Amino acid sequence: MTQSPLTTPLTTLLKTSLPDLTPYETLYKHLHTHPELSRQERRTSETIAAHLTYLQVYDLHTHIGGYGLAGIFRNGPGKTVLLRADMDALPVQELTNLPYASTVMMRDADGVEKPVMHACGHDMHVTCLLAAAETLVRMRDAWSGTVIVLFQPDEERGGGAQAMVDDGLYDRIPVPDYVLGQHVMRMRAGSVGSRPGAIMAAADSMKITVFGRGGHGSQPHQTVDPVVLAAHIVIRLQGIVSREVNPSELAVVTVGSLQAGQTENIIADRAEIGVDFRSVRLEVREQIIAGIKRIVEAECVASGSPKPPVFTPTRRFPPTVNDGDVAGRVAEMFRMHFEEDFDGDVPRTNVAEDFSTLATCRGIPSCFWLFGGVDPEVWDTAQAEARTEEIPGNHSALFAPVIQPTMRVGVDALCLAALAFLKK
Repeated sequence: MTQSPLTTPLTTLLKTSLPDLTPYETLYKHLHTHPELSRQERRTSETIAAHLTYLQVYDLHTHIGGYGLAGIFRNGPGKTVLLRADMDALPVQELTNLPYASTVMMRDADGVEKPVMHACGHDMHVTCLLAAAETLVRMRDAWSGTVIVLFQPDEERGGGAQAMVDDGLYDRIPVPDYVLGQHVMRMRAGSVGSRPGAIMAAADSMKITVFGRGGHGSQPHQTVDPVVLAAHIVIRLQGIVSREVNPSELAVVTVGSLQAGQTENIIADRAEIGVDFRSVRLEVREQIIAGIKRIVEAECVASGSPKPPVFTPTRRFPPTVNDGDVAGRVAEMFRMHFEEDFDGDVPRTNVAEDFSTLATCRGIPSCFWLFGGVDPEVWDTAQAEARTEEIPGNHSALFAPVIQPTMRVGVDALCLAALAFLKK
């Protein structure tokens, strides 16, 4: 393989500058054992702030959009690069049986106590960025410019990036020339994947309330049963993607929750349906929304519902679209370092992120990539048996990235991406 004369010294220097990751492995286990729900990441934020303070070169800004924080390392003239990690966990009961598994319980925004788990890998994201922050300090003589390490709260609910922007993020820190980020995924540990253009879908969620007329379970003829109404809606919604959206488009509609009634012999007066849908293009998103509303309203009429349905949006993630030039420069660095373990045309994923809000709010070019967290032996065996889909993925109660080489690759990727724009 032919290597760039600019890239080769940097990748070699990276290997010699990487700090001992043993303390970071301990930190990762601590973060995994002590997860915090969205908008409640106080202890995580304090742990991050303490580490950045210890490095002695980062100008620290805390409590941005909640518990968000950013550290600024000014290292001479040049471009400004922002590296981002998210830090919130999910209301999931961990089933991994790891010695550092979470047993944490927290109250959510509605005051309901729930088990909490880092089921999406944000603890790995935080650890990798902190290690990268130290690595870039150790490499300071090899690059020039400004690095911003940003730790974002509330990604899982889709509000953290916008909250930081609305709270004056770019009045507190320099506006970056590039915004970069990554996500650990159900991929072979050691592998990295990116692509120009759309890499992650947009995602919307809404709560749909439909109304019936309650009564005794023995006298259904005197009621309008919202459970039957909701059941018809759930079935009909499955036809939007399969029968209305062009098969060449990326689209998903999922009913994630259906709640009605409190006991078996009482017909309730309402039902609530939780719907999540994914798309890349705005036109497809509007088509899905129109289809959902048409079906729900028509089924309410067919059932004799006494009141029109109520549609309440609950969250929205924008699509993650990589700038072609930025993605190309990052890919060049990744190819030189990761060689055959880098895929420059990784398939798009229906997983969604609010990462791009940090860039699109100011028209900043950005790039996002994916890196693997599945033990290589486990992955290779499953791949040989055509059952990689059985490996627990993000948001699973069994999601457990192998610590190495996942962490080392995540650290390398962040540093290499930043150095693509900070070379002397």
